[in-house]
Amino acid sequence: MRAILLAGGYGTRLRPITNSIPKCLVPINGRPLLDYWLENLSESGFKSFLINTHHLPEQVKEYSLKSVYRDSIELMHEDKLLGTAGTLRENISFFGKKDGLLAHADNYCLADFNEFIEAHKQRPRECLITMMTFETKNPESCGILELNENGIVTAFYEKVENPPGNIANGAIYILSKDFLRLLENGFESARDFSKDIIPHFLGKIFTYHTSAELIDIGDINTYHSVSNNSLM
Repeated sequence: MRAILLAGGYGTRLRPITNSIPKCLVPINGRPLLDYWLENLSESGFKSFLINTHHLPEQVKEYSLKSVYRDSIELMHEDKLLGTAGTLRENISFFGKKDGLLAHADNYCLADFNEFIEAHKQRPRECLITMMTFETKNPESCGILELNENGIVTAFYEKVENPPGNIANGAIYILSKDFLRLLENGFESARDFSKDIIPHFLGKIFTYHTSAELIDIGDINTYHSVSNNSLM
């Protein structure tokens, strides 16, 4: 299976760190964040990675050339950020008409991707996407889900006040080839996957819940909490 790792953002909430380091390369226990993604996914059988770049792209290029996973990495530079859905649409051919993974690689994630893949294989027939979920302590800052008894997404609340629960979208998806075909033939104006894609597929998104660490290191306080404790 192949994976697109979204890594081109500015990481504005992590400034001043991200003034000189792209968010995908901020160090966690002395290792760039991308290292954790490439290691975890490679150990789960992923063979090829497409990483989009925009902010400080030369650093990502230098990192990729020195990485032990360099032969598996393809970089795609965006002069202007396309958005999470835009990047996916622009690179659908990377998946070769097969199921593939899309992930926000500026999160810190230690989930079991073998289990995630197996859940996708066992998803209900009507589901075209499998989404990783987690329990959040800050539901107002996340996309919160309502699920039916079969673990299928029936409602989605993207960063709203007083959301109805704390089961959150982990921004990690396995996308079926059928979904990718639909995306390729429509959604031309879509930019944001959460806002412009997910609402159109309610009832067709299966979920896999992880209790492993899955943290958006979006601000300085969270970053330091990840960097200074057992998450390292």
